[in-house]
Amino acid sequence: MKLSEIPKEELELMGYDDIALLVLQESGKKMKLLDIFKKVCKVLELPENTVEEHLVDFFELMSTNKKFVMLKNGYWDLQQRHKSDNIVIEEDEDDDDELIEEEDLEEEISDEEEDIFYDKDEETDDVADDDLAGLVVIDSEDEGNI
Repeated sequence: MKLSEIPKEELELMGYDDIALLVLQESGKKMKLLDIFKKVCKVLELPENTVEEHLVDFFELMSTNKKFVMLKNGYWDLQQRHKSDNIVIEEDEDDDDELIEEEDLEEEISDEEEDIFYDKDEETDDVADDDLAGLVVIDSEDEGNI
């Protein structure tokens, strides 16, 4: 079904991603995200500032919907039209850390068999800490008497 054939009332009940699906099906080719969202806003007859204000939300919606894929150079298309080798997979920056192999982990543990809270180089370790000497414990019943 073409977008122009769908009544406005029905379009207003659809989500942006549903309309984007129809836009991509109708175009028959990959499109830039901004162009897709502009077309969605045009179909819904939304104000022009909607594109600027909600583009980030639309990106999030598209990226979490399995029906769409982000391709190289910022293009988007329907998942069903592409093999997995054309799809761009964004890696989280947090995943950049390499995994430690079990052998490496065991070596690290054996190297740290000494007490990790005792610093041999610091002379003050043998001196008693009096950091809490001036503290007074107040009972909740005695608070009014202070």
